[in-house]
Amino acid sequence: MPIAEPDWDRLERLRARFIARQGSQPYWDDPADLEAYDATFGERIGWKWDAVLAELAERGWRPPDGPVLDWGCGSGVAGRRVRAAYPEITRLILVDRSPLAGADAARRARVRFPELEVEIGDRGEPIGTLLASHVVSELDDAGTAALRRAVDRAQAVLWVEPGTPDDSRALGAERDRLLGTFHPVAPCVHEGPCPMGEAGNQRDWCHHFARPPKGIHGDRLWTTFAERMGIDLRSVPYSFVALDRRAFPPLPAGPGRVIGRPRPYKGFVKILTCGTAGLAEVGLQARDHKDTIRAYDRGEGPRVLAGGVDGKGWLVRSTGTDGAKANIFRQ
Repeated sequence: MPIAEPDWDRLERLRARFIARQGSQPYWDDPADLEAYDATFGERIGWKWDAVLAELAERGWRPPDGPVLDWGCGSGVAGRRVRAAYPEITRLILVDRSPLAGADAARRARVRFPELEVEIGDRGEPIGTLLASHVVSELDDAGTAALRRAVDRAQAVLWVEPGTPDDSRALGAERDRLLGTFHPVAPCVHEGPCPMGEAGNQRDWCHHFARPPKGIHGDRLWTTFAERMGIDLRSVPYSFVALDRRAFPPLPAGPGRVIGRPRPYKGFVKILTCGTAGLAEVGLQARDHKDTIRAYDRGEGPRVLAGGVDGKGWLVRSTGTDGAKANIFRQ
């Protein structure tokens, strides 16, 4: 943790504000709140951005030319994580309804990246990449309109939200609204509407889990933070979409992007995937896929199940089928 001993009472007050979801009211009225937040809650959001950026690297994506705009920046975690991943970014624009937060995020970015051009405030110019992080539950009508105006000026959008059903579905609705203008890059492996809202699929939602850095579980400050805030350090759920106006090469055919975590049963696991054919629940036998299953247990399993996973697997259920077993891995 970047601070020696957090102000636990302050963090508990912040936590209560987040749970209350204040809507149009800014959280930030004290620089010490931002300091405590950035080292704890903000750092945890940074782990989600690390997972998103790692997946984008796997897909071979890089940001388009133009400035990066961090919309609703808070302490600026998203902008700093993205700039660290893409050193070619030369200009970062920070926007927040709290002037205190914008100034704090700018200070942190300039300290971390002295060569980076950092600005506060949106001038309405074209944007290379728009970043949005943990904003969807706080948007009123005016905020939604403002964010959509910024999206309309962007070449690419990276948008991360908590992995709750409501936040994920709201994000999925924004993704579908932008289809035809933007191409989905990740986590989607298809350009069709999100199948999560289709009849029979309401129990599912698009979410994933990030891995905390090594050593977190043995760190006294982080374990105290988790206990006092009621947070499970082993579970860092998130939802996200990465969209780009540029066409993006499709992934190999197969079941698709893994959703959530594999669910273990005796001798096999079930994995929910989302692909070109919709949602599919895939079964992997432990005897045939023990290394893959162990990797999932460590939080390191493959994010996309394509054709040819050892040639063995079966369909448990799928959108538009009668649920009969069918081999789906053989080419």
